[in-house]
Amino acid sequence: MTTPHTIAVLGLGRMGDALATRLTSQDWDVVGWTRSGRTSGAVDTTGDPNDAVAKAHLVVLALFDGQACRQVLDAVRDSLRADTIVVNTSTIAPAEAARLARRLGPSYIHAPVLGSVPAVTAGALQILAAADQDALDRARPILQSLGTVRRVDDAFTAAALKLIANNSLAGAVLALRDSLRQADALGLPRAQALDVLELGQLGGLVARKRPFLNGRSAAGTADFTISALAKDMTLLADASNTPLRSAAGLADTPADPEADIAIAAMVPAVAGAVLEPLRAYVRGHATGDPTHFRDAFLSSAHIEGIRDGAFVSWPLDEYCALFHGQSAADEATRSRRIEAVDVHGTVATATMTLRHGADTFTDIFLLVRVDDSWRIANKAYHRHS
Repeated sequence: MTTPHTIAVLGLGRMGDALATRLTSQDWDVVGWTRSGRTSGAVDTTGDPNDAVAKAHLVVLALFDGQACRQVLDAVRDSLRADTIVVNTSTIAPAEAARLARRLGPSYIHAPVLGSVPAVTAGALQILAAADQDALDRARPILQSLGTVRRVDDAFTAAALKLIANNSLAGAVLALRDSLRQADALGLPRAQALDVLELGQLGGLVARKRPFLNGRSAAGTADFTISALAKDMTLLADASNTPLRSAAGLADTPADPEADIAIAAMVPAVAGAVLEPLRAYVRGHATGDPTHFRDAFLSSAHIEGIRDGAFVSWPLDEYCALFHGQSAADEATRSRRIEAVDVHGTVATATMTLRHGADTFTDIFLLVRVDDSWRIANKAYHRHS
């Protein structure tokens, strides 16, 4: 087979620039193009993507999303050589990948990659390649300059596997965030907590991201941004039609969306203000004093669930009438724990577990911020013995 020898890299963001730089360092003839016009200067560039692809035997797409892939391919369609191979490393929806494969036929390789900028630089990417065998054979020497090629069945599968891999990364970032928040609450020195976490299941992530976690990494050096990972989690949730906690957790991170994903692990725990109505609610149960519930809830709130086999929806006054200012006889054995709080601007959701004797209650709260303070707008509960 004839090996492609002129490569066009379309998209010179963090990954695209790293890919083009790596290929150039491996003595491939590379020309790059980027819509933003911003480049590192390490790669020869052109201002017109048609110029980039006109002589290219292989075109590498390193773009942000499926829409960008469609737009760029539409723009260069008439300039592609008949024998040009298109290798798409972009992270896009599985259905979008399948459509591009059908549209471009055997000249298309869908090849999302596992690994970020450091892996590109080291030639250590894991490349999930879905392609016609002839196209893959022609492109393999170039792909092997970037890392290890793992052939998969089709473009849909390659794109889906990339999203699944990134979901595990998002979960690890959020697990690291929870661990650091707990360490902070216990007053543990950050360096000591990171030393121990590096010994465990999060060790690889901690080791790679330690400069960020120690606050020593300079701005603008992100390997994989929060916004890019949040985008990928949204793609996965849409493709699977299954909500992902990681998508909400990353999207609502109050940090620079263009910061490295490690910064998401550094976000402090939720502000005390949103916890105060939940704490007032706990005090109401602990003391039996309905005044605490009135402090916790909006006056328009309802408390809803199944009681004695029937659905109930109590207005706040009716709910407060259930309490008579005295603690339960077994209060010493009861417990209440806030399990999760997710803040979305001026609204928040929270989950609490209450263990009252033989019964356990799961309470789900909707909270709103009104006049710079938080109140519970509604509560639904599930009782299980």
